[in-house]
Amino acid sequence: MTNKTPRELPAGMDLWRTAELENAGFNTRNIGAMVRSGELVRMRRGCYIRGSVWAAQKPWVQSRQRIAAHAHGTLATSAGGLVYSHTSAARLHGLFLWNVDDRIHITQKAPPSPVSHGRDVVPHTRLVDDAEVVQRGGLKCTSLERTVVDCCLMLDYRQSLILMDHALRLGASRRKLLEACEDLRGRNGVTSLRRALKNADPRSESPGETLTRDLIGRLRIESPELQVEVPTVEGRYRIDLAWREKKVALEFDGKVKYFDFAPTEEVIYRERQREKALIEQGWTVIRITWRDLFNEQEFKNRVLRALRWAA
Repeated sequence: MTNKTPRELPAGMDLWRTAELENAGFNTRNIGAMVRSGELVRMRRGCYIRGSVWAAQKPWVQSRQRIAAHAHGTLATSAGGLVYSHTSAARLHGLFLWNVDDRIHITQKAPPSPVSHGRDVVPHTRLVDDAEVVQRGGLKCTSLERTVVDCCLMLDYRQSLILMDHALRLGASRRKLLEACEDLRGRNGVTSLRRALKNADPRSESPGETLTRDLIGRLRIESPELQVEVPTVEGRYRIDLAWREKKVALEFDGKVKYFDFAPTEEVIYRERQREKALIEQGWTVIRITWRDLFNEQEFKNRVLRALRWAA
């Protein structure tokens, strides 16, 4: 007699190891059929997530879910020998990452065997002091400062600057990061770490704002102020970057990609009303998107034109 296929996935959970699905009455053929239909999504070998849950998640949530799948699939939550580190720890801390893949980084004391991890896992071997380990979402990961250091040693400068801006905004200690720079003197990647720390500004609220600030500096355009608040008849308007004396405002559109909310039509309407009031007070407003950051000459011309006109 063949086993009947269970009518639905078990309630009360959305992530399963293969053994858990088998205990619930599903066999290999059932699981394969549900993966093909989209009812299940195979996260990694031996670990599955409910398809509807996966589809509803934003990209940055999916990235964290991959880490949770690794932990669930390998029972890492109960293993004392590894911690999530580098960009995986950055995701658990909720740090902004830009152009970074979803590979899972772990750090452990002893070198792993060649077959102990999947292809999507990057193992690192070193001792991690207890003071450098914290819990985030029920998972062990490196502390905020240790995570920033590890990431900056392997990321390029702009990626590091985005991460550093956000880490300082979340409360990372500059003192500890400076000490790490000294301890790592001569190490590959420390130049990027030191430069990012020197140029970081926690007032930047998104990767786009960080890259805009960096581009303005590289193009040798006079530096703007960040997060400038201006009173208007429609309420206070907070400008991403502004040249206050010349009344030139630069606003970055495209933040929604990195936040857990999207502005409603009412919020957008009120924002545009405040912008209109700002313009009526004599301000010039430049709006840019991600595309503008990679068309540097056009960006430079737009900003310089606005600054010259306002002078």
